Amino acid sequence: MPVRPPSRLLRRALPLAGAALLPLAAPASAHAQAPAPPADSVRAAVDRVFARAQWTAPDGPGCAAAVARDGRVVHEGGYGAANLETGTPITPASVFHLASVSKQFTAAAILLLEKDGKLSLDDDVRKHLPELPDYGHRITIRHLLTHTSGLRDQWDLLAIARGRFEENRITESDVLEIVARQKALNFVPGSEYLYSNTGYTLAGTIVRRVSGQSLRDFAEARIFRPLGMTRTQFQDDYTRVIVNRAAGYARRADGQWHVSLPNYDTYGATSLFSTVGDLLRWQANLVTPTVGDSAMVREMTTLRTLANGDTSAYGYGLVAERHRGARIVSHGGADAGYRTWLGRFPEHGLDVVVLCNAASSNPAALGRAVADVFLPATLAASQPPMPPTVTLAPAQLRALAGAFVHPVTGAMNVISLRGDSLIAGRTAGPVLVPIGPRRFRARGQPVEFEFLEDGSVREHGIGWPARTPVTWRRTTIVQPTAAQLAEYAGTYHSEELGATYTVTVRDTALVLKTRWGSDDVLRPAYADAFAGPYLAQFTRTRGKVDGMLLSTGRVRKVAFVRTR
Repeated sequence: MPVRPPSRLLRRALPLAGAALLPLAAPASAHAQAPAPPADSVRAAVDRVFARAQWTAPDGPGCAAAVARDGRVVHEGGYGAANLETGTPITPASVFHLASVSKQFTAAAILLLEKDGKLSLDDDVRKHLPELPDYGHRITIRHLLTHTSGLRDQWDLLAIARGRFEENRITESDVLEIVARQKALNFVPGSEYLYSNTGYTLAGTIVRRVSGQSLRDFAEARIFRPLGMTRTQFQDDYTRVIVNRAAGYARRADGQWHVSLPNYDTYGATSLFSTVGDLLRWQANLVTPTVGDSAMVREMTTLRTLANGDTSAYGYGLVAERHRGARIVSHGGADAGYRTWLGRFPEHGLDVVVLCNAASSNPAALGRAVADVFLPATLAASQPPMPPTVTLAPAQLRALAGAFVHPVTGAMNVISLRGDSLIAGRTAGPVLVPIGPRRFRARGQPVEFEFLEDGSVREHGIGWPARTPVTWRRTTIVQPTAAQLAEYAGTYHSEELGATYTVTVRDTALVLKTRWGSDDVLRPAYADAFAGPYLAQFTRTRGKVDGMLLSTGRVRKVAFVRTR
């Protein structure tokens, strides 16, 4: 099941405001490189990265990794098992499900069709997808590729509608059907950035309708074959046999590894399979294009300006990041038991690919640690330096603690006093270190919080790129009585999802259940709002509860009407 990001003050989508172009290449003479260590030293250092993270056991899942410098492969390795039942080890030839790393290839397919004169990125998507509703706002193909369309995320919609993913095969038709039912957007197209897999699934459908070929066949003919990516393919049938495939795994409450495979045939947003070596070929193409041209690469790596003047850190399937001051052009992926990441450090001519088959792995962190083996030791620290701190009395800290609501999404977060420190969370979370009477740095996070005189808290991102601060308003956590909780119990139906939920009361919480899903417990948040796997905001007419709005990190306010 695709990972749904929690709505946390410290985990917002992507930062805003930055340079207009993601640099993919620099002259070789400009690369600030450390002296090349002996090959055996490199292998030992990279091996230690995966050993420290405990991904080298032969009876557990692990990762494949590859590194290239100035287009030359300098390391390939495999760690852990590709299949726990057979004991097959992971090697550089192991094939992994790439999850969202797939998106840059879908974007490239769209750009190739634009180069062919068969579409424009400024086309209204309804030109190619007439079944989509008219939301009163024009959505373009460019909006789809930059996560600025406002379309609700397909996975979150299906999760709310079905209550689960397991055992229910998901097809392209399922996605098109549920997207076509939506009556509202998350926001006006172009006004915000919010990651949405829907846009890339629709882009894959556009490739098929415009080219007359499936995305699988188009990408094979126009991208993979010309680049010699012989072990790369889009998967349009999850039961298809893929030679050398690494199985995905997730550890459950019993402490054991369980098979965790995607159960869907949708692709465009996901479902590309590849190896670390093939992905290095693609990375090299983004520097010296064989497929496409420099204009295509420039289009993929140009960051987009939002309606409010901010700049998103997302190009077309590629993200701008920084590590120890060095720029990275990257993307990660997470589906079922697979976690993937590939990144290019353009100022250093360095490409890193890490593909893992464990849901608990962190290939982005592993990739950065691998890069550190090759990057100059003189680069900056990974986190902004901590400014001078101040000491505040317990009474001062207690006065700042409380609950806060996001001004747009309605998500609630809590800042609590634990011992002699504030933390971002109810019972656990990053410590907030005071750097002024009303300003705090989240330890280990590129975030600062400013407590305002009116009781609200302003969140400042201090990482790269800079982003517009967000002010969360203070609220009061409610404790409804049994009689008040009973007001919410009933049956609720959503036309947008074709789903019916029953709401019951359990102790001091509400329980949501669909026909197929398990119980979802929602605990009181603020007035008429309850939080858990979803945020439920109940609506009233003349004081009587008559509906609810369900939200997740990537879906806002899906309407349910109370039927009894």
